[in-house]
Amino acid sequence: MAKRHPIPYLALLLALILLSAGIFNGEAQSAFGKAIRLCLECIGIG
Repeated sequence: MAKRHPIPYLALLLALILLSAGIFNGEAQSAFGKAIRLCLECIGIG
């Protein structure tokens, strides 16, 4: 049986930790709001 390396699992765990920290910090709402404004400016509404 092939030996599994722990680095991909650690990278996935770190990504999930950082993603949840950003969500709890309110960054998701900020990024979503910026995306909406950018999209509305692109099509000429905003």
